[in-house]
Amino acid sequence: MNDKIQLVHLERRASVYLRQSTLKQVYEHRESTARQYALRQRAIDLGWSAEKVDVIDDDLGQSGSSTERRDGFRKLAEEVAGGRVGAIFALEVSRLARSSADWHQLLDLCGVADVVIADEQACYTPRDYNDRLLLGLKGQMSEAELHWMRLRLQGGKLNKARRGDLYRPPAPGYVWDRATCRLRFDPDEQVQRAVRLIFERFRIEGSMMAVVRYFVRQGLKMPSHDCLTGETRFVPPTQNPAKSILKNPTYTGAYVYGRSEQRARLVGGKVERRAVTLTDPAAWKICLRDHHPAYIGWEEYMGNQRKLAENRTNHQAIDQRGAAREGSALLQGLALCGRCGKRMRVHYQGRHAQAQYVCPVDVDPRSGNATTCFNVSATGIDEAIAKLFLEAVQPAEVEIGLQVVREVERQSAEVDRQWKLRLDRTRYEAHLAERRYKAVDPDNRVIARTLEREWNDKLSEVERIEREHGEARRRDKLVIGDDDRSRIMSLARDLPRVWNAQTTTHAERKNLLRMLIREVSLSPVDVPSKLTRVRVLWQTGAVSDLTTERLGRAPTWGRSSAEVEKVVAELFAAGRTDEEIAIEVKRRALLHPRRLQWGAHSVRVLRLRQGLRRPARLPAPTQRPDGLLSLRGVAARLGVPTRTVRHWVEDGLLAPTERCRGRSSWFELDAATERRLASLAVKVVRVSGPASQRQEEAL
Repeated sequence: MNDKIQLVHLERRASVYLRQSTLKQVYEHRESTARQYALRQRAIDLGWSAEKVDVIDDDLGQSGSSTERRDGFRKLAEEVAGGRVGAIFALEVSRLARSSADWHQLLDLCGVADVVIADEQACYTPRDYNDRLLLGLKGQMSEAELHWMRLRLQGGKLNKARRGDLYRPPAPGYVWDRATCRLRFDPDEQVQRAVRLIFERFRIEGSMMAVVRYFVRQGLKMPSHDCLTGETRFVPPTQNPAKSILKNPTYTGAYVYGRSEQRARLVGGKVERRAVTLTDPAAWKICLRDHHPAYIGWEEYMGNQRKLAENRTNHQAIDQRGAAREGSALLQGLALCGRCGKRMRVHYQGRHAQAQYVCPVDVDPRSGNATTCFNVSATGIDEAIAKLFLEAVQPAEVEIGLQVVREVERQSAEVDRQWKLRLDRTRYEAHLAERRYKAVDPDNRVIARTLEREWNDKLSEVERIEREHGEARRRDKLVIGDDDRSRIMSLARDLPRVWNAQTTTHAERKNLLRMLIREVSLSPVDVPSKLTRVRVLWQTGAVSDLTTERLGRAPTWGRSSAEVEKVVAELFAAGRTDEEIAIEVKRRALLHPRRLQWGAHSVRVLRLRQGLRRPARLPAPTQRPDGLLSLRGVAARLGVPTRTVRHWVEDGLLAPTERCRGRSSWFELDAATERRLASLAVKVVRVSGPASQRQEEAL
């Protein structure tokens, strides 16, 4: 027995601590694992019985740089602090800790609890100063060794990354070519077209969520990289796959290394490490342009990043315009306060959600009270801006019409191509399942049944996708006909009609405005009357100046213009419905009396104010030429309320001769049926009284 091991140590238990840094080391470096398990025999040789030797192998595959996720080390420290351990056996100091802080904390516990630390060569007593000094030096060297190894490994990776040869997980749309150590386009055509479609829709929509909604609307899926298998798979369209593609500089043909880094911070008194993505290309360690084929250019990528940053809602920054949303305020994100220069917000209030442009609330430096700098109704301003925009845009009719037709055909063909590629992939998988089923021995029913079920599932999936494809072709007009081309040509030449169409959303109108207008400044004018000065800064740098009437609260119904009344009266006389009248009034860009959007209800209210009423419907007949009676006809003949006849029908006392779904039923009253019902009708007593208490009781 070693002279440093006393009886007091042997009376307590011995703990054998095992650790290897990674699971790969556990799998490949098995000799090291065997040496660590052999320390149990060394403890027995030094005097401990086999029952008193504990093996702690919970930390196999865990790094020793910290105590995080090291349950075995924490359990060992608790046993030492509880005075239940007499000796700790480890292959070397680095197995216990690679951090000087953790190592010295364990030494302090062992010194107080009088615990011996032993390895393959010697035993050490932390109470002895010389042993403690030697153990402290070994712990520092172990920590420094980890730092040197990290420097060597990181240096090798960095040197290889400078050449662009370091392997990086490929983004969806790319595969890694091991022969050339370069990325190349994914040979899967469906993946390539899906990636290009994401960039194209973002170029058109200008919003990440608008791209996701487009894929959802068209029934398409997005490519995503599977971290477990390293393969590309198609997933339902969500924000994560779209964001990973739009924010990845790999699609510009650039090889980037060091775009993210680990940063430590204190959370609840504990050190927490998290990955931080660096958005500034100047902060990236390595960025090699033109390294591999590209989907988009570098300038377009930087423009996309600026657009994504602008789409975030942050009212504290002057440049945060936000994405075009579904609200009715056209200048959402474009309006600036002419007094203080802050970006104005949009507030919706009232039953009709009247929009107002409001300057952010500020604090008066003298009184300290919250004040509103400036607010104005959006109705008149939006009308003036829309009129100015439509006057400024006067496209060449024939050229723009042909371009719109070609663009619509191209987008429809691209969506249809995506469906066909998805169908081809599913058919291939079904054919592969068929080959697997036919290749198996038919007598091996255990496997044959499973392969047959997989084949049937794939065939069902093919049928489902074919059915969905057919529905999409009919619903979304993926195939453009001659009538569709003529309609598109006429719409392209009539921009006001497109602008006022019910199918045009507010977000689409805002995106059209943002193509030409950069900012709009709103300033109040009080003399000689309350007006709003509107200054429009166009994308070209030109400035337009106009004034509009400043509206306070939402205007009430007033006298509509003679032109509107005339148009409504003419269309009403022509037999047009309220919906058709609303569409025509919007096409002519006529103003609503309350400056709202035209609809069937607003047209109905306006024509009723003019006294234009539709003829009342004639009451339904109570008896047909063939003698059949309606429910009201039966009630009138027997002198009872209609609800009594309904009760007879529900109770089976009266059966309809013709039952029409969704319409009135017809009854035949022969002499016997009429006498039977008449006897029941005599027994019906009407109980007079308040309307809430009236009822019928059968005697």
